[in-house]
Amino acid sequence: MLTKLKQQCGGQFTSKMEGMVTDLTLAKENQTSFEEYLSNNPNANPGIDLTVLVLTTGFWPSYKSFNLNLPAEMVKGVEVFRDFYQTKTKHRNLKWIYSLGTCNIIGNFEPRSMELIVTTYQASALLLFNSSDRLSYSEIKTQLNLTDDDVARLLHSLSCAKYKILKKEPNTKSIAPTDHFEFNSWFTDKMRRIKIPLPPVDEKKKVIEDVDKDRRYAIDASIVRIMKSRQVLDHQQLVMECVKQLDPMFKPNHKAIKKRIEALIARDYLERGKDNPNLLRYLA
Repeated sequence: MLTKLKQQCGGQFTSKMEGMVTDLTLAKENQTSFEEYLSNNPNANPGIDLTVLVLTTGFWPSYKSFNLNLPAEMVKGVEVFRDFYQTKTKHRNLKWIYSLGTCNIIGNFEPRSMELIVTTYQASALLLFNSSDRLSYSEIKTQLNLTDDDVARLLHSLSCAKYKILKKEPNTKSIAPTDHFEFNSWFTDKMRRIKIPLPPVDEKKKVIEDVDKDRRYAIDASIVRIMKSRQVLDHQQLVMECVKQLDPMFKPNHKAIKKRIEALIARDYLERGKDNPNLLRYLA
C-alpha cells in the first residue's frame, strides 16, 4: 500500500508512514534484545513483565504527556529499561508517554482474584491502595501529579462506571474534589478478566474550537479579498458582502465578522477613515 502511495504521491507524502512501519519492526527487535538483556543480567529485574515500544518522535502524532509519579512497582521497570537502552545508544533521550500505556494487574478481591486491564494512569491510582485503606481526591491527585481533568476521568472510571473497583464517598455519579475513596474488596464479576475503559476526553469541545479557528481564518481571508478589490468600503457593507461570500460554506455570525474586522485593524491590514470611522480602507 505504501509503495503504491509513494508512486502516486511521491516520497514526501509517505515518509512518516514508512518511518512508523520501520519503528514497529525495530520495536519488536528491541523487545527481544531487552528480554535477552534481562536473562543475562539477573540483577536487572524489573519486577514486572514489561513491554516497551520505542518510537521516533517525528514520525508519530504528538501526545499530551505528564510527569506521572509512578508507583514503586513500576519505577523499577522504567529504570531497568532505561539502563538497557543506554547500552544500545547514548545519543537518544527516552520520553515516556504514560497516557498510551496499558497494564494488566491482579485485583485480590474477597470473592476471588481477577485480572484487570487498565491504563497506566488507572493502574497507578489502584496501586496507591496497596499501602492505604482510604484516600481523598486531593491525596490521589498529589501522589500521581496529574491535572484535575485526568484525575477526575480516571477516578470516575474506577468508582462511578460499570466496574466499581473503588468505593466513593459520597456515593454520587460525579467526581468532586471533596470525595474520598476506598478499595472495593467485595467487587465481583462473572468474568475473570475485565477491561476498564477510560472515558474519552471531551472531543466535542475540541471539535467546536477547531471549527471556530477554521472559520476565523475563512472570515479573515474573505474580508481581505473584498477589501483588496474595493480598497475603501463602508463597515456595514463589508459585513454584508462577507456574509454573502461565505454563505456557501457556512452562515457566519455578524458579531464574529465584526470581531475579525477589529483583529485585522489591529494587525494593520485595515484602517478606519480619519473623518468617518465607519469607512474602512485596505492597507497594502
